[in-house]
Amino acid sequence: MANPKGKFGKSRTRKRRATWRIDAPALTRCPKCHAVKMPHRVCPECGYYKGREVIEVEEEKKKRKEA
Repeated sequence: MANPKGKFGKSRTRKRRATWRIDAPALTRCPKCHAVKMPHRVCPECGYYKGREVIEVEEEKKKRKEA
């Protein structure tokens, strides 16, 4: 098995690990109810995707959002 010839410096190791950070998920606004949602997903508040209703959402939730 191959072994490294010398020790990697702290700077070199930290440069390599600098890209390990976790980014926050991208969020967009629903065009119908303006709730925050993930892109390319059905809106959990109103149940719409690309201008048409895909899932039924409870009436209480709908009434709160429309009012």
